[in-house]
Amino acid sequence: MTDTAPRPESAIPDRPSLEGLEEKWDSVWSEQDLYAFDPETTRDQVFSVDTPPPTASGSLHVGHVFGYSQADMIVRYQRMRGKNVFYPLGWDDNGLPTERRAQNYYGVRCDPSLPYQEGFTPPQEGGSNKSSKAANQLPISRRNFIELCEQLTALDEKSFEDVFRALGLSVDWAHSYQTINAASRATSQRAFLENLRQGQAYQSEAPTMWDVTYRTAVAQAEQEDREREGAYHRIGFTRTEATANADTTVYIETTRPELLPACVALVAHPDDVRYQGLFGSTVTSPLFGVEVPVMAHPLAQPDKGAGIAMICTFGDSNDVTWWRELSLPTRSVVGRDGRFLPEAPWITTEDGRAAYAELAGLTVFSAQKRVVEMVTESGDLVGEPERITHPVKFYENGDKPLEFVTSRQWYLTNGGRDQSEGGLRDELIARGQELTWHPAYMESRYRNWVEGLTGDWLISRQRFYGVPFPLWYAVDADGETDYDTVLTPPLEALPIDPTIDVPEGFTESQRHQPGGFVADPDILDTWATSSLTPQLAGGWNAGAESDGLFEKVYPMDLRPQGHDIIRTWLFSTIVRSHLQQDSLPWKHASINGWILDPDRKKMSKSKGNVVTPIGLLQQHGSDGVRYWAGRARQGVDTAFDEGQMKIGRRLAIKILNASKFALGFGAAPADPAGRLAADPAVVTDPLDRALLAQLAEVVEQATAAFEDMDYARSLEAVEPFFWAFCDDFIELVKERAHGNSPAGEAGAASARAALAIALEVLLRLFAPVVVFATEEVWSWWRGGSVHTQAWPVAAPLREAAAGQDPALVDTVAQAAITLRRLKSDAKVSQKTPLLAVTIEAPQQALAHLEAAAADLTALGRVEQLELVVGEGEEILTRDVELGEPPVKQPRSQG
Repeated sequence: MTDTAPRPESAIPDRPSLEGLEEKWDSVWSEQDLYAFDPETTRDQVFSVDTPPPTASGSLHVGHVFGYSQADMIVRYQRMRGKNVFYPLGWDDNGLPTERRAQNYYGVRCDPSLPYQEGFTPPQEGGSNKSSKAANQLPISRRNFIELCEQLTALDEKSFEDVFRALGLSVDWAHSYQTINAASRATSQRAFLENLRQGQAYQSEAPTMWDVTYRTAVAQAEQEDREREGAYHRIGFTRTEATANADTTVYIETTRPELLPACVALVAHPDDVRYQGLFGSTVTSPLFGVEVPVMAHPLAQPDKGAGIAMICTFGDSNDVTWWRELSLPTRSVVGRDGRFLPEAPWITTEDGRAAYAELAGLTVFSAQKRVVEMVTESGDLVGEPERITHPVKFYENGDKPLEFVTSRQWYLTNGGRDQSEGGLRDELIARGQELTWHPAYMESRYRNWVEGLTGDWLISRQRFYGVPFPLWYAVDADGETDYDTVLTPPLEALPIDPTIDVPEGFTESQRHQPGGFVADPDILDTWATSSLTPQLAGGWNAGAESDGLFEKVYPMDLRPQGHDIIRTWLFSTIVRSHLQQDSLPWKHASINGWILDPDRKKMSKSKGNVVTPIGLLQQHGSDGVRYWAGRARQGVDTAFDEGQMKIGRRLAIKILNASKFALGFGAAPADPAGRLAADPAVVTDPLDRALLAQLAEVVEQATAAFEDMDYARSLEAVEPFFWAFCDDFIELVKERAHGNSPAGEAGAASARAALAIALEVLLRLFAPVVVFATEEVWSWWRGGSVHTQAWPVAAPLREAAAGQDPALVDTVAQAAITLRRLKSDAKVSQKTPLLAVTIEAPQQALAHLEAAAADLTALGRVEQLELVVGEGEEILTRDVELGEPPVKQPRSQG
């Protein structure tokens, strides 16, 4: 902790102001490396934070300011508790958002088939953030495209850092990192290769949820349901073994009639008596004339639609389950571009091929429209379609429904397919129980997600800007890729780009050649790198000499984040640390809520309802915005409320002005023991001692709250005391502090010491939230920074209070309010003397009032005060005699 020696009184400005404090103190903190991590440490001395790396694409919004401010409050408290804080900040700069922004900003698109151009200049800079058509974008090589992405993220990261500095985040900027730089690529590739070696990563060719716009696979955690309009179509299949006693048509009801050419079977529940006679027989699909079996499966729902379903490859996850468990053939019709494939070779009839030819090349939407027209014309559609709304799967950043396509992808085990007792799923659930959650109920969200997983983590993406899979595949003598022969680099060679680098034992001339090799063209899912943020920030790296940092900061103490990414970022980080380090990645998780717009909807860029923070920080000051964030409960969605920011700004201004006023009474004697801001021995007045007793209780409440990482509860304890301190205590003791009291110099010294002690403790209590105003006041008066001082403790305050009842302050304050109200009700100035007044109070309160009678009469300008025991519990006045109001002095005309 730094020096707290008093500074000259002349350091107090004549007119304190919040203006310019952010720039002033950020510059000082940066120059002093105030928040730098000290590497000469042991793990038990450290408080380390796995800070969310914001997506470096576009601009920050108020939700970032909200969550990062709350995390910073916890961090600042821990620093004041004496911890060596490791507080890095990373930039999540790979993935689809960055690619899309680069495309629109520079007017380009990636075409991996094109050669690299030295010195390439993009056709534009600073384009619209709105999507533009690919036809209007200049195709460039993958390497040129990646270079542009890197340039753009560097610009965005600098603007993000400026906002975070203005916000007062106590980040150690020397430990910032990216999720795309060489160190991060090496770390991510190393983790994947070790997962591969341990059998935790595997590849499989299977149905995959696919976004047709971005042309990439989408993991379960990236999907969301959106309500969309649709319709049930009742369509007839013809029985191939009809009898005189049975209908020749079997009716199904489907919302995906366009997938009729992909039908591989009909399925009903084994107990459904309507269809038991059909099991084992076949039917023929309308329009396309393909014979398919009728089968039984318990997943079929007798009470849904016609009770018998059409299995297509693939319309939804049920189709995938039936396809897998019933060993059905694959008949895919939708390609990776979202259009119907040119051919469907299983359709063999002339009429069927003609019908399919009308669909080839159409989008899913257009194909559905055409199929409905055709089954209407053929008479296979019965009645009118029944209009419905139903949930449809979308990629969270996409604007078209997801489709299932068959593709070869990489997966990482995450318990989704492990139903065994004590298996990986159970182990990950146990990890969630081991973690300390703030608030505690968030653990159930994590557990529910793990229990609801239906498959392993799909970690490959068909994109360009990201961490490449560090793999090649052998090419056999016939020129076919042998996906079973995976070629990997040595760890010391990482990071590598397999499209540029070559595997050991090969040369570039053997690329794509028989007997040679081919690169894996895919990149790792962005979460597959972001899930390693503790390892990235802590320096766990591939084959590098360790500087011991990782062992000093891991497992980390805190992960702060939003509740909406528990299923993605939090869960994936636990998975990676469990598989790699066999531990939790952190001890605590602090979960913040969403920011809601006036319609109570989540603010998000995709909805277009976000508010950017720069204007808010300028208008309300960073302390005002931080106050709003600090008033919000953990895990609770919070309305965007500039009213709270205005209150926060007023609080910051009050800290400046009240501090100047309190320090203006004169210097207090120093504390010989150095534990308090002034000598507690001179605090002799009962009112002053009661204030310190009350402050001790506030310190205990605030400390208990912060120990539970509850910044909001701490602020709720401190703020009311501060306003009472300003409005009541300072007003009560100001005459005595100036020496204008029968208590004389001893009374003045007591008041000044109590003011100094209370003010310094309050500055420390407010420091994690109101960072700039508290630092400014501290600089007027004390040495060092308030943010590196020790967090206050209650014991020396209680000793200084000498057993005084803290209720005395409230009693006297209530009496002061009563006296003020007398004058307000009479519509006279508060400076009007009270010639006489009698105060009635309960017996215990009367003792409090007698102890502070001199301060009370000075505040109320009371010439004759009588205190009597009242009958009730309230403090009342009677026998009031008001004097003449003071004559108003005319304003100067000069």
